[in-house]
Amino acid sequence: MSPVNSLWFKWKALKLPWRRSWVVGQDLSGNTFWEFRDAINTNRLRRIVKYNNKTHYGDVKITPQWHQWLRYVRQEPPSLEEQRRDIMRQIQIKKLAQIADEKWAAKPSYLDKPQTKQTSPATRTSDKTLHPTKTSDPRSERQPGVMNQVQGQEQIQQDASQKKTKALSRNVPTGPGEKWQPEAWTPDATRR
Repeated sequence: MSPVNSLWFKWKALKLPWRRSWVVGQDLSGNTFWEFRDAINTNRLRRIVKYNNKTHYGDVKITPQWHQWLRYVRQEPPSLEEQRRDIMRQIQIKKLAQIADEKWAAKPSYLDKPQTKQTSPATRTSDKTLHPTKTSDPRSERQPGVMNQVQGQEQIQQDASQKKTKALSRNVPTGPGEKWQPEAWTPDATRR
């Protein structure tokens, strides 16, 4: 702040009896905060902010400390040193948040695809209870394995599709409700 500017703020900050409003403080953005006597209630002081002329109204930002002072939550206005400490605190919080984000990104996520290949299931077993050697079904005499399981699934699907086509080609009703047809109905003369 220039010396001329400092003298102007000191002069405007004096609560002289003829003065209607006076400067209470300034923030780091150049906004000035004023108090003035209420026209209806002279015992009450009103608080306002006058924005920096160089700043567009959409870009004006008021710090939480000055908001507290404007809303009478805080009695004393914040000093410039307090505002500078708050800016430094915000910068430190941003750095710590960035470090925490980097640590979080470095950890593997359960949602990501696993990097290592999983072991494949055992395809051959020597347990004779699972695969008896003498049966009447020729499919069970084959050696166990993934290809045999896939071929067995294909065989089951083919059998199911053949059964469906046979049932559709016959067009024979399979249940008692499939033969039923609605009949025509006309009401009696007494019910009309």
